[in-house]
Amino acid sequence: MGEFDLITRYFKRPATRSPLGVGDDCALLAPAAGMQLAVSSDMLVEGRHFLSTVDPARLGHKALAVNLSDLAACGAKPLAFTLALALPGVDEPWLEGFSRGLFALADAHGCELVGGDTTRGPLNICITVFGEVPAGAALLRSGARARDDIWVSGTLGDARLALEMFRGTVALSAEAFESTRMRMEQPTPRVALGQALRGIASSAVDVSDGLIGDLGHILGSSGVGATLDADAATALIAAEAPGLRTELLRTCALSGGDDYELVFTAPTSARDAVTQAGLNSATRVTRIGRIEADAGLRIVDATGAPVSQRFGSFDHFV
Repeated sequence: MGEFDLITRYFKRPATRSPLGVGDDCALLAPAAGMQLAVSSDMLVEGRHFLSTVDPARLGHKALAVNLSDLAACGAKPLAFTLALALPGVDEPWLEGFSRGLFALADAHGCELVGGDTTRGPLNICITVFGEVPAGAALLRSGARARDDIWVSGTLGDARLALEMFRGTVALSAEAFESTRMRMEQPTPRVALGQALRGIASSAVDVSDGLIGDLGHILGSSGVGATLDADAATALIAAEAPGLRTELLRTCALSGGDDYELVFTAPTSARDAVTQAGLNSATRVTRIGRIEADAGLRIVDATGAPVSQRFGSFDHFV
């Protein structure tokens, strides 16, 4: 099977948002009047971002989900995406599963494939996603203010627990391992919540490299500091994991990464509005800290005592 036969069989579909669809030199997109275009790219590399044993349908889902998560953090509505795919060879069962998982998530969010590229090489997936957001309404990292609450969506730390299971450093029940593996391999982009938070949240970022590191982007961009409740964050681990050390659980929740949840800030006066946004988007939201004028991040336990454990975040070059 040649390159263009591969594209036609597995990735070419009718498109309504691009007058050209897949197959021309460029895709053409026109956001609605009064809207701004939101654009984000993410690359997934085998051995770095996913294991060779991952189910291809789950990988197709995740490849798009990590990009939709960026749109969610901006409060944008998905429109379309492009796919650049390097493959070691033409594996038809793999392509069938990958494209099925990819398009299932794309269809769920009305996000169309409008172009891309394929080549031979080590397995590498790069997606660029396009969304739209009302002019001036995008959620940014730079809007947090002293006395704002810090919130997080969904659960934290389960993807890292699955990774530790793969590494052989923890033991989980079969049920717990499957639930954590699903969180690692098939995350849920919080697109509806992101849109519901427009006009409510003062800042937002998605949790891809770990809560500590990604919250740090908000603090740096906004020129503020924060106090974070480590126990409130650790309580958001969904998997039943009895007997694991508190230090390990805190590491999973605060530094684990691959959660693709939203961490965001909002004024204390907006607590009811944030709760309602969570209900409207069927997404759990939890307060885990507060923004402060003094620079730096202070991590405390449920009693308010400082936590001495050091935490980091994922870095591709460290």
